[in-house]
Amino acid sequence: MAFIKIFIIFFKIGLFTFGGGYAMLPLIEREIIETRHWITEDDFVDILAVAEMTPGPIAVNSATFVGYRIGGLGGAVAGTFGVVLPSFIIILLIVTSLYQYRYHPKVAQAFKGIRPVVIALIIFAAFKLGVKQHWNVASAGIAVVAFLMLMLFNIHPFIVIMLGAIAGVFLF
Repeated sequence: MAFIKIFIIFFKIGLFTFGGGYAMLPLIEREIIETRHWITEDDFVDILAVAEMTPGPIAVNSATFVGYRIGGLGGAVAGTFGVVLPSFIIILLIVTSLYQYRYHPKVAQAFKGIRPVVIALIIFAAFKLGVKQHWNVASAGIAVVAFLMLMLFNIHPFIVIMLGAIAGVFLF
């Protein structure tokens, strides 16, 4: 029964989130931490760190790790399949029906309206995670340096994450 609940929760998250994995994070947080209390906020932040480091989309990785934390291997499969299935179904529907309307002005206008909402969801997720971070001078310094490495020097995110892990070992 737990696997079905995990599947349904992540299916809903996958079905009602546009904009990719980062836009899903507030929904995952609300459903898994605030509503169901299946994991703690600290666990979620740790899961996000691992999900970001591992290959693949962050939403799929997060669903896999959260599912595993809740229900072991079966929970991981249920979470992963739940979050991926809606996108698969939606893409099939788009390919079969919306493709013929791709140049219709109303479709283009709808996507222009969705884009700012997706950006707001991503900013909201970053803000919520930032508020929950246990900030001190060292962690703020790591964040600033990481941001500068990404923005100014275009260093690959994986390298920045690894350097952050190394800094964490030495600073904490």
